[in-house]
Amino acid sequence: MPLIRVRLFGTRDSADTLISTLHSIEGIERVEELDDPAQYMRDDSSSSESVEDDRSDMFFIEVEAHSSKRAEVVRNVIELEAARLDTVAEVVDEF
Repeated sequence: MPLIRVRLFGTRDSADTLISTLHSIEGIERVEELDDPAQYMRDDSSSSESVEDDRSDMFFIEVEAHSSKRAEVVRNVIELEAARLDTVAEVVDEF
């Protein structure tokens, strides 16, 4: 099953809205906000080098989908919702 990890830069409300929206997609096994984002960041990610120490406005979300087709839907929904919420969402890992 495809696993998608997302880094969201925004408010608590925008993170909660995105999580709720992802839960509503058919074919999604699990949506979870990660408690310890440092353990999920890639060592080779150049974008992690510019991240400030204050992570109060950064949220890490993990989504597990039934299939690659559902994973594509998840990526599209993340992009659309982030634009609608005026936030930035970045898919940092996909398995």
